[in-house]
Amino acid sequence: MSDLEKLLQRLLDQRVEFVIVDGYAVMAYGVPLLTQDVDICCRFNVENLLRLQAAVADLHPVHRLTPQKLPLQLTGESCASLKNLYLRTDFGVLDCLSEVLGVGDFTAAQRESITLKLDIGECQVLSLAALIRAKEQLNRPRDRQAVLELRAIQARTP
Repeated sequence: MSDLEKLLQRLLDQRVEFVIVDGYAVMAYGVPLLTQDVDICCRFNVENLLRLQAAVADLHPVHRLTPQKLPLQLTGESCASLKNLYLRTDFGVLDCLSEVLGVGDFTAAQRESITLKLDIGECQVLSLAALIRAKEQLNRPRDRQAVLELRAIQARTP
């Protein structure tokens, strides 16, 4: 099991509400892609964020986009002001988003997700159509390539 899979397994074990998006979602559909992180869209409420914090607590999570690399220390009060969390952990990078371009907030992402059986268990992953829309919105070279491959999968899917 890869470290990124271990990271996702911890989220599942703590019952974090999330949907896998971006590169890891693309890989879940069978597109060969090298990714160094896991991007999730999750419910940004106090309970869910504290479960997320518990899932990674012993992995030395830090806010990776802050110059000081501040440790993750969520409180009920601090959770209220968050829109995204960009974390580095001992198992890798975990980006937690409150919304996905082209899809919407967590509720919309959850509505447009499907359950896929991965090696770590059943996970919510953006549907092919939603993932394609999200990748089109990002429009980076690697996203444009992913869209081509996802569309090919979509064309073969009954």
